[in-house]
Amino acid sequence: MKRIYSAASLPEAYLLLHSLQAENIAATVFNENAQGGVGELPFTHAYPEVWIEHAEDEKKARKLVQKFESQTKADVGKTCSECGEINPSTFEVCWRCASLL
Repeated sequence: MKRIYSAASLPEAYLLLHSLQAENIAATVFNENAQGGVGELPFTHAYPEVWIEHAEDEKKARKLVQKFESQTKADVGKTCSECGEINPSTFEVCWRCASLL
């Protein structure tokens, strides 16, 4: 097993995990419950981590991590054509009026 990502939050770790699994890369999230130990543990040791199971998947996984990080930073959102609300680019339905984006 090899750690490929240290996430700022548990939801972020799971978003990446699901992206990896969609590409048939076996991966696991560690430190899911470690944030309760912050104060006793250094906060950097409590970050959720994404680990891949097979070393041969590392190159492909690193490319997905790079893509994931660039999408997270560049997310400007989608504007709903019905109500004009800005939604995250990953949404398929407007959160405000439930129209398809």
